[in-house]
Amino acid sequence: MKVVIDSAIPYIRGILEPFAETLYLEGGKFTREVVADADALIIRTRTQITESLLEGSKVSFIATATIGKDHIDETYCQRRAIAVSSAPGCNARGVLQWVAGVLHHITTTEHRSPESYTLGVVGVGNVGSLVANYARHWGFKVMECDPPRQEREGGDFSSIEEIVRNADIITLHTPLDDSTRHLINNNTLAMMRPETIVVNASRGGVVDNDAVLKSGHRYIYDVWEGEPNLKDEILKGAMLSTPHIAGYSIQGKANATAMCIRALATHFDLPLKEWYPEEITPTSPRLISWEELCSTITDHIDIIRESEVLRSNPTQFEALRNSYAFRQEYF
Repeated sequence: MKVVIDSAIPYIRGILEPFAETLYLEGGKFTREVVADADALIIRTRTQITESLLEGSKVSFIATATIGKDHIDETYCQRRAIAVSSAPGCNARGVLQWVAGVLHHITTTEHRSPESYTLGVVGVGNVGSLVANYARHWGFKVMECDPPRQEREGGDFSSIEEIVRNADIITLHTPLDDSTRHLINNNTLAMMRPETIVVNASRGGVVDNDAVLKSGHRYIYDVWEGEPNLKDEILKGAMLSTPHIAGYSIQGKANATAMCIRALATHFDLPLKEWYPEEITPTSPRLISWEELCSTITDHIDIIRESEVLRSNPTQFEALRNSYAFRQEYF
């Protein structure tokens, strides 16, 4: 068996070698020739899984160490009976803590308390539900928008129109698909109050970056349209900017790698179905107070410094992302 692995995935080297021939490559260097004789691929978002890449190959299994799968042509994979596995929820607490850093920055800059804000959470899955629960605990008034969940469950969800009209801060945690592409656009921006802040840690394409810039609304992005190639004016206009690292925590990365290895082990019946990096201690979840958060968050994620680094090195987006020092989750 041969497995081709994105070389930026941590904690994985040496794990599959007893069971398979392994090849490690940068995510953008997966070619048709390289994968032709591979049985499995373990990738990140930088590898686009298309028919042109896979046609004629032996690949029967693909694992992506990411929550989203919009970089994978799942229709083609289904037609070819190629199993696809992702890592939903793997870095939810890492993203939560990035959002916490954003909220701390906004409230501190504006000299306001959480109770004075309405936070609109769009996409209430693994990440969004954590953000909503913690934000309520910290005192924010929270509105939640998740049409698929509302259709399945009913409940007290708000429409996107209600969110954009009433929220002071809108934080996005949706997958990218036809229903969410440019969810924040000229129409939704026109409904917002001028002071509303747009926060995106989901996928770049969920927000029409050009429309937000032209609208004059403030915005904070971890994900960007066209990344890793950023438009100078979009980057310069951001309140805060980070290079797609919101979920880059030690535990989040360990979880993602473990989910990939376990899924591959299940597919190929390998004795790694319960594997987890032995050097990593999983997070012990806890609710922390707003006061504790304010006194500790910059020790764990200094979002102002990280923003300044990206702003000073806009052409180094990918290098900054790949060399990022994973953060320790602490709640």
